[in-house]
Amino acid sequence: MNPDSDGPLAEPDLARVCDLLYRQTGILVPGNRRAFVERRVQERMRATGADALPAYLARLRADRDGEVQLFVNAFTVNETYFNREEHQLHCLTGSLLAAVTAGRSPSDPIRIWSMPCATGEEPYSLAIWLLEHWPAVDDWEIEIVGSDIDTRALAAAQAGRYGARALGRLPPALISRYFTREEGTAGIQSWRILPELRGSVRFSRRNLVDAAGMAQEGRFDIVFCRNVLIYFDDASREIAAANLFAALRPGGFLCLGHTESMARIPSRFRTRRFPDAIVYQRPEDAHA
Repeated sequence: MNPDSDGPLAEPDLARVCDLLYRQTGILVPGNRRAFVERRVQERMRATGADALPAYLARLRADRDGEVQLFVNAFTVNETYFNREEHQLHCLTGSLLAAVTAGRSPSDPIRIWSMPCATGEEPYSLAIWLLEHWPAVDDWEIEIVGSDIDTRALAAAQAGRYGARALGRLPPALISRYFTREEGTAGIQSWRILPELRGSVRFSRRNLVDAAGMAQEGRFDIVFCRNVLIYFDDASREIAAANLFAALRPGGFLCLGHTESMARIPSRFRTRRFPDAIVYQRPEDAHA
């Protein structure tokens, strides 16, 4: 296949690409997204100068110039914005933190993980929400970590620049308080989150289906993992659920997206219904 022709992938070729993506990420590509797969593969072929799919696949197998990561980046979806699923933020400060801090010393850090974090809106939202809505925020050491499989998204998160669409749910007063306005090229405006807040979130590359990589982050009190399990099949979802369970301290909480649940797979999580949200808890007496 000549990459300049943008011709369709043959079924065996398409299956090979989808299998590679699945093995790398756990993401199962549905049949109705064939055009999306073809477009992304053709983009990577043009970028690498591969004149045929076998040549590109050989480049992937050798991971020449880090192509595996660039291939993964091409298929990730980074649609998000500040204060997404705000009911969970209300639950965080209204219920979860009281449960997490009960009987603990302020010298014991509270650890919160946003995984996947995409371009950073979600972990930065957590930082801003805690400053605005949790009176005890200054009494505790809080560590917020944002992780994603997409290195491009992580670079954008660390830069902390956002357009009007990402900020659409934030009141103007909050934008003025936590962002500085910047004038970009062609008069396009952006807002950059303050250095103090950028420094309050640590970012890392992690893969939900990589148990060893996930374990390197240690255990957390609260994990936000939203709108990614919908892209997994049952086998990948079960692996991810086990890794998320292991990532929580006993008694810790997992917040999923509103369209997701643990109902379709075996789970050791306990379902908890709070006034603002339904979340999943690792039982206090659960073993690793």
